[in-house]
Amino acid sequence: MKLTEIGKEIANIQESGTVAIITDSNVAPLYQKTCEDSIEAAGLKTVSFVIPAGEKSKSGEVYLELLEKLASSGLTRSDGIAALGGGVVGDIAGFLAATYMRGVKFYQIPTTLLSMVDSSIGGKTGINLSSGKNLAGAFYLPSLIFRDIELLSTLGDDVFREGMAEVVKYGIAFDEELFERLNKNVIDRETVKTKKEELKDIIERSVKIKNDIVAMDFRDNGARQLLNFGHTIGHAIEKLSDYNISHGDAVAKGMMKITEIAEGMSWCNTDTFNYVKDILLKYGFDLDIPYSGREIFDIILNDKKRRGDEIEIVVPEKIGKCGIKRMSITELGELF
Repeated sequence: MKLTEIGKEIANIQESGTVAIITDSNVAPLYQKTCEDSIEAAGLKTVSFVIPAGEKSKSGEVYLELLEKLASSGLTRSDGIAALGGGVVGDIAGFLAATYMRGVKFYQIPTTLLSMVDSSIGGKTGINLSSGKNLAGAFYLPSLIFRDIELLSTLGDDVFREGMAEVVKYGIAFDEELFERLNKNVIDRETVKTKKEELKDIIERSVKIKNDIVAMDFRDNGARQLLNFGHTIGHAIEKLSDYNISHGDAVAKGMMKITEIAEGMSWCNTDTFNYVKDILLKYGFDLDIPYSGREIFDIILNDKKRRGDEIEIVVPEKIGKCGIKRMSITELGELF
């Protein structure tokens, strides 16, 4: 599907009214007008709001400001909100859709690889608090996820690589065949032009993995937690860097560190450790962590996956399979 067709797709769900487009300062100059024109050509009205690009926009202040703007624009309960952008835009727009007038229609239009294969799927929405990432939010499924692979052609190499962190995660944690495929032929931004069908197939495979897991555990109380491989440590790294280390880069560091811990605890073997390290280096990730174990542990204490005095950590067992280790906060502190 092409972005020029987004209006028709939304009109199949919302026959009249207004669509509020939430986008950011990077995406707006590229795709905002195309999106507006398509929606308006389908007989709907649009109103657009542009937030500064970057994780810092996923804040309570920006969230409340957008709520006020939605109300001032006259958006009603029968209208909808569209997220045009990457993970930050999708998370905050989804939280707006879940909470504005106790819920309006929500449309995901991901423009990054990371959002196409991960953050747009599964209904997790939210914002960050000063204590940590995604500590306020809601489960709220979009009525539509519209993927146009051509949008990836405008990504920078670093942003494309970020998305590959999540794709590689799917291979390491769930799909040995996907892992081998990614290991054999490196997927980079040029693939959008040179091997479009291969990239499309890899995206579809990643989406299926996540959808299948979410279908088993929508509320994230069991199997869905396996998707957090690398994320507990990764989120701590993001927070410590004041979000100057991107989500994808932080998750890659997190995957490497938890695999190192797993190998040291004999939860996985040395071959698995080497496979994980080699593929992350092959995709150009810097695996150094510029923070101490104590600093990371202090942030993890506020992680939303903590349950009382216990926390669950996802560890690799072998390529294509991961598991959950439940441990006390004291035990986790000793590991770090």
